Amino acid sequence: MDTKQQNQIFPVILEEEEGGGYIVTNPTIDGCYSQGKTIKEALENIKEAAELCLEEKS
Repeated sequence: MDTKQQNQIFPVILEEEEGGGYIVTNPTIDGCYSQGKTIKEALENIKEAAELCLEEKS
């Protein structure tokens, strides 16, 4: 079993919410989105969400 992880780059859309915080969407993976209080948190969260979405599809 090959356990090497291949890095992939996906574009994301980051939008500021009116009430504070950020919503981030990965448009290349259907239903892949997340949020965070800061830009950094939102981007970290979308990485985790993308990993989970890709696991479900495989």
